[in-house]
Amino acid sequence: MQYDWKKHAKALELDKILNLLAEQAACEDAAQAALQLEPSPSDAERLLQETDDAFGLMARFGSPSFGGLTNVTDSLHRAQAGGMLTMAELLKIASVLRTLRGIKEWRDKCEGVKTCLDERFSLITANPYLENQISEAILSEEEMADNASPALAEIRRKIRQSSARAREVLDRMIHSATYQKYLQEPIVTIREGRFVVPVKAEYRSEIPGLVHDTSASGSTVFIEPMGAVEANNRVKELLSQEKKEMERVLYALSAEAGNFADTIVRSYGLAVSLSVVFAKASLAYRMKATRPKLNDKGRIVLHRARHPLIDKDKVVPTDIELGTTFDTLVITGPNTGGKTVSLKTVGLLTLMAMCGLMIPAAEGSELSVFTQVLADIGDEQSIEQSLSTFSAHMKNIIEIIQRADEHSLVLLDELGAGTDPVEGAALAESILEELRSKGAKIAATTHYAELKAYALQTSGVENASCEFDVATLRPTYRLLIGMPGRSNAFAISLRLGMNPAVVDRAKELVSGENRRFEDVVQNLEESRRQLENEREEARRMREEAELACREAEEARSKVQREADRAIAQAREKSAQLVAQTRAQIDVLLNEMDEIRKQKNKGITAEQKAKLNAGLRSLERTADPVSKKQDSDYRLPRPLKVGDTVLIFDIDKKATVLRLPEGNPPEVLVQAGILQTRVPLSNLRLLQEKQQKQIFRTVTSNVSRAQVPAAREVDVRGLTAEEALMEVDRAIDAAVLSGVGQLTIIHGKGTGVLRRAVQTHMKNHPQVKRYRLGTFGEGESGVTIVELK
Repeated sequence: MQYDWKKHAKALELDKILNLLAEQAACEDAAQAALQLEPSPSDAERLLQETDDAFGLMARFGSPSFGGLTNVTDSLHRAQAGGMLTMAELLKIASVLRTLRGIKEWRDKCEGVKTCLDERFSLITANPYLENQISEAILSEEEMADNASPALAEIRRKIRQSSARAREVLDRMIHSATYQKYLQEPIVTIREGRFVVPVKAEYRSEIPGLVHDTSASGSTVFIEPMGAVEANNRVKELLSQEKKEMERVLYALSAEAGNFADTIVRSYGLAVSLSVVFAKASLAYRMKATRPKLNDKGRIVLHRARHPLIDKDKVVPTDIELGTTFDTLVITGPNTGGKTVSLKTVGLLTLMAMCGLMIPAAEGSELSVFTQVLADIGDEQSIEQSLSTFSAHMKNIIEIIQRADEHSLVLLDELGAGTDPVEGAALAESILEELRSKGAKIAATTHYAELKAYALQTSGVENASCEFDVATLRPTYRLLIGMPGRSNAFAISLRLGMNPAVVDRAKELVSGENRRFEDVVQNLEESRRQLENEREEARRMREEAELACREAEEARSKVQREADRAIAQAREKSAQLVAQTRAQIDVLLNEMDEIRKQKNKGITAEQKAKLNAGLRSLERTADPVSKKQDSDYRLPRPLKVGDTVLIFDIDKKATVLRLPEGNPPEVLVQAGILQTRVPLSNLRLLQEKQQKQIFRTVTSNVSRAQVPAAREVDVRGLTAEEALMEVDRAIDAAVLSGVGQLTIIHGKGTGVLRRAVQTHMKNHPQVKRYRLGTFGEGESGVTIVELK
């Protein structure tokens, strides 16, 4: 029996995802193609690459427009066979051609980006010749342009002339005092394509002519006066000629369309397939989805996965693992605790990936392709077949066992439920063993304590539980791998108001072995929560430490930049002073030359050269920040950690952090907020009195220097509120400095910072547009902001 994807895919709600995909499609055929998608294990990698490439193109260049695509295949084939198309059909063909041309032009603008979609783009053929012919000839579904052909233009010119003559005759009549008394109204109207006047019924014999119509009341007759008959006849003949010429034009345009029919049909099909790919990318943006890694080893590792049909603000992202160190996952926990959601998440995301859809999970998630995804989920009771819920489930499971192999993913909900607990637990364990023997990867939900013990005792089988908050009686939807779940029936009953005595009696009725098992599970759960709290605290402390390191590094860089700026300013001022001095000396030298000429007495050329050499020496020594000349200083004693020393060449006090190392020896010192290595020979040990002073001259001077605006701001490790404050400061500085583009580095991580930054950018008054980074820019770890 052939494997039926649709049955199992429907149980996992893939059809609802495809409906969402169809909503993103731009044309009817693309929407239908989206609804008919099926998982393709052999093509999954290629399909995902197509979606990923479209996702990247949309991030950088926006999406191409597929809005004008309409299926004109039947019309083109009829034209190809020699038929005449209507103006409406030809306009639809022109619309398709316009859309195809737009798609080609959009791709041409995406310069320098190669994708796996390029072949499809290149095979689309634009036809501006036919597009323009149709657009210029046909104005609307009912109107053809005068310039559709020279003959049509001439016929319509003659129609206007003949109509004008007919109207002229009638206008004279309706403005004549003789005839006005016979007219119902002094107007010219048209009946049966001929110009007539409305005459009172009692005066019909007063105006000779042809009667073409009578009013409903019979009080008015519409007469074509004999003077206008000839002109009207001419108009009628011309209208007949116009109709024939319009038909000739339509035949000509239809023949042209027929000549290009095969090319247009092929290009249309390619455009529809591209529309589906870009619909997948659009859905990925809507779901905040990422591309998973694929393997064929049955390995599933999902990070912060969400069920795509549950509101992302209500569901808690979860980590799910299967096929790594274990091939079977037994999920336990209370009813409405999220077990089925976890099961469906694994199956649905697997099917989505094999359809080429990105998944709502963190980057780095991994999925396997399977030739079969077999699911028994939900109430399959069949009244028509007189099957109980248990019988219906068993019928499905029997079929699954017959089909399962090493390339199958099997998902079983409430395994063994609906019958005697002892027999149900034993049957469930036996089913798992049979499926494992076939090499399938299995995830099953259950309430049976026997299966929890089976998972604890069996290699390759792992427990998992869905976290449940007893205090609020609500699931968190977090899946805890390695932790068996508790039913929490007693705790839930007490919380709902059950008499404590009843609950205590129930506890007494539970066997001692079961009580001990539940106690062990409870202790494990408490230990897990404690470890999670400690891990969260360690993570927080690590982030604070990383933030402090970044701030220190930024401060060091800031001080260095300010110091460099101050030094450059000092050198510039010195150069100005030297230039002024040189100008004065040049004046003096010129004056002395003049005196020598006049009195044959003055400085010689040799003396002038010496003076110039001295001036050059003055320029070389004019740098106010040049290093001091070294001396024969020797340390009075070996340095110790904590000593206060003077960095001799820059007159900066520092504290020794590490003793001399290397050859020549260097010492690690702390100067203000800056740590640096300084040659031992450049250090002077300060006496106790000197060590009590605080040297702030350089840092106070450079702190007043203006820092140039940065082109990027790194907010990784900050809270969302702190990050937005940093971003606002960076944008203000960039705007003041005339910087047009800013890169915000928020990292990939959980996506919290990315969402906060992009939400903030939507309404920021200084932001023109923003987008995610592309390959080489940081991808989804950065947001590129273009400023106004």
